[in-house]
Amino acid sequence: MKKTLLTTTLLLVSVAVAGCSSSSSSTAAVASPSSTAAACTPTTLKTLTAGKLTIGTDDPAYGPWFDANTPSNGKGFESAVAYALAAKLGYTKDQVTWVKAPFNTVIQPGVKPFDLDINQVSITAERKNAVDFSSGYYDVAQAIITIKGSKIAKATSIADLKNAKLGAQLGTTSYTTITDVIKPKNKPAVFDSNDIAKQTLGNGQIDGLVVDLPTAFYITAVDLKNGLIVGQFAPGAGGEQFGMVLTKGSPITTCVSTAVDALRADKTLAGIASTWLATTVGAPVLN
Repeated sequence: MKKTLLTTTLLLVSVAVAGCSSSSSSTAAVASPSSTAAACTPTTLKTLTAGKLTIGTDDPAYGPWFDANTPSNGKGFESAVAYALAAKLGYTKDQVTWVKAPFNTVIQPGVKPFDLDINQVSITAERKNAVDFSSGYYDVAQAIITIKGSKIAKATSIADLKNAKLGAQLGTTSYTTITDVIKPKNKPAVFDSNDIAKQTLGNGQIDGLVVDLPTAFYITAVDLKNGLIVGQFAPGAGGEQFGMVLTKGSPITTCVSTAVDALRADKTLAGIASTWLATTVGAPVLN
């Protein structure tokens, strides 16, 4: 998952590399980098609006991913990444259009009202059945936050969280971290947005909220009085990555992934991360 500026988590983006198959009787042709680049331009890409790139994200659009709930200003990690991607594909800033796309609708099957969505959406095998993903643009860890003085404020292990009342946003990998990793005795609370979740935590109605680590740093420093990061969770096998979401079978998925890979290779993603996200100091790993 959602949703100045405060800096958070170190970027170590790794990407899936597309391969090609061959049979015993023939060898598949592989497009050269130059031919791939030639096919990935505003005049050749089959976008919703010819010559334009429509990008979706949720509303509100949270920091540190966006700034002032204004994705079009180029500020915040994901806004900056989106414009870097657009530029890599040959689009100018005025050729980019933003639309609102609630998180839960983004990961559902069906044709989307955007060419791509960028909104802290973790790549999972289950979601790939419904949508296309780009290569991963950010390696992410999940974390748990609370309020100073709460029953889990001094927790140092996953076992210390078993008796807590925890919550997360609906449909996120933060929620599955609660159910599959923490496995608390109490049924987790589910929220439509992190705005509601933050209020519930601040009011003491839940003991802890699970969010991605950059969001954890931002919420505890900016949004919550006496907010505290309890710790982060070690990534599972293969790690967790955020990817851009496209309609299943989108004709531009390959071009978007190629552009993301190029942004990784030329260190653009790392540079954007160093501007908007920082280190993991202050977030011990809970085992």
